[in-house]
Parts: sequence; C-alpha cells; structure tokens
Amino acid sequence: MTESNTNVLSPQDCLVALMIAVSASDDTIRTAELVKIQSAVNMLPVFADYQDERTKRMAQIVFDLFDQEDGLDALFGLIRNNLPERLFETAYALACDVAAADGSLADTELRLLEEIRYELDIDRLHAAAIERGARARHLT
Repeated sequence: MTESNTNVLSPQDCLVALMIAVSASDDTIRTAELVKIQSAVNMLPVFADYQDERTKRMAQIVFDLFDQEDGLDALFGLIRNNLPERLFETAYALACDVAAADGSLADTELRLLEEIRYELDIDRLHAAAIERGARARHLT
C-alpha cells in the first residue's frame, strides 16, 4: 500500500473496511454478513453521501492487506489515521453487528473484535453495551 492510499480514505471508508475485515476474519464471508454491510451503507445517516462502488474498493484493500504478514496492523494504522474519534463507537457497533449477523461468532471474529476494542480504545462498559445490543438485534 502506498503512502497516498492512507490519505484518501474517508471516515465511511474506514467503517466499511472494518465491517469487511470482521466478515473476512473467519475466512468465510457469509451472505448474512454481506447483507448487513450493504444494509448499513444503504440505511445509516453516516453513509448518506457514500458512493456504493467504494465498498468494492474497500473490500479489495482489506483483502490485499490480509494477504500481507502485518496486514491487520496496517489496517488499524489506516483506521487510526482516517477515522475521527467521534466515530470509534460507531465503528465498533457496526463491527459487532456484522459479526453477529450470521448467528455465530468464530474465535477469529471474537479476537478481531477484541483488537478493534483495543485499537479504538473503547471503554469496557461501553463495549459490553454495544455487544449486548448487537446480540439482542440478531437473536432468532
């Protein structure tokens, strides 16, 4: 990834990248997860001006990073450089929703959520509330 790529990500790009990363973390991108990502991009106010084709670009960036040895660290570097702090809890909530979308949480998804909590410095109590909300929304 070139230095110029780190400066062209919008906050929305960062949110989409984290959602895709959570979906891809267990090496299986499930339809329910893709639907959850698309639904978030289509419905949430934070994505009001987001262009749909950017989702594909972000997916390719995430996949390229995951092919690299330190790709996750690079992804978190991009997030730290381009996502405003006011959207950190939003990012974690979206990541939790994607992880919960298919009805099961793989160990790799749980580890990535833990890393996101750490990287975004999400307070443990706030994280628990966000996780509880995601679980409640996805019960069958």
